[in-house]
Amino acid sequence: MTNSSADAKPPIPSATVMIVRDGADGLEVFMLVRNRMVDFASGALVFPGGKVDASDRDPAWAELALLDAPHPERSIWVSALRETFEETGLLVANHRDSGDIVAAREAIRITSAAQKAIAEGSRAFAELIASEGLTLATQRMVPFAHWITPTTMPKRFDTHFFLAEAPTGQIAVHDGGETVESVWINPLQAIREAEAGARTLVPATTANLAKLAKAATVQEAFAQARASRIVPITPTVHKADGGVRIKIPVDAGYDMTDIFVARAAPA
Repeated sequence: MTNSSADAKPPIPSATVMIVRDGADGLEVFMLVRNRMVDFASGALVFPGGKVDASDRDPAWAELALLDAPHPERSIWVSALRETFEETGLLVANHRDSGDIVAAREAIRITSAAQKAIAEGSRAFAELIASEGLTLATQRMVPFAHWITPTTMPKRFDTHFFLAEAPTGQIAVHDGGETVESVWINPLQAIREAEAGARTLVPATTANLAKLAKAATVQEAFAQARASRIVPITPTVHKADGGVRIKIPVDAGYDMTDIFVARAAPA
């Protein structure tokens, strides 16, 4: 059963990070395969991310200047980099005194000691950043997109997508819990593998991969993202061609405006 707009559940604030690097054959993005035992996007190829939690709203982020730039929606930015740390081990942070990005060897030490505790909620991410003399490197990120789950869906998210360059030398890897595989992949290659049936992508991921694929390098991707206007997208769901499709606004900056979701269930 679907919900009407009047009784739709409010979307859960969340953040997703498209971590990119320049590979031998062009732009690559880091993606994770969701565990088939989880209840959302089971088995899908996704970007790191998740919902905003209470710790992301901790006043300490502002009081202790733990971000390198002020933001009106601070908790979204914190959530993006906390989820990145939890799910990939990448620590996108600068030393407070020098402004230098955390080096690979130091990141390994911090990740080994704290990643599990942060993911389990037994240690606060703000406390870790403060104790290590760091600030979150939000200036190394740029907003990329803003998607809101259709009102007809039983589980809804209000998701901000960010672009971030992979810290030099740090190693990204899946957590082995919610995610069971990880890959650096060219955006178009990910779409082609999904079209061939080798991968599963949710519509927002497909659309944002296609948008990212317009850039050949990290520098181009950031330039294009900075030049783009972020239009909040709430897709509309409709049936066509024997399947379920979603439509997104033409002015949202995507070449695709009508995306296949699934074949219609038999009557």
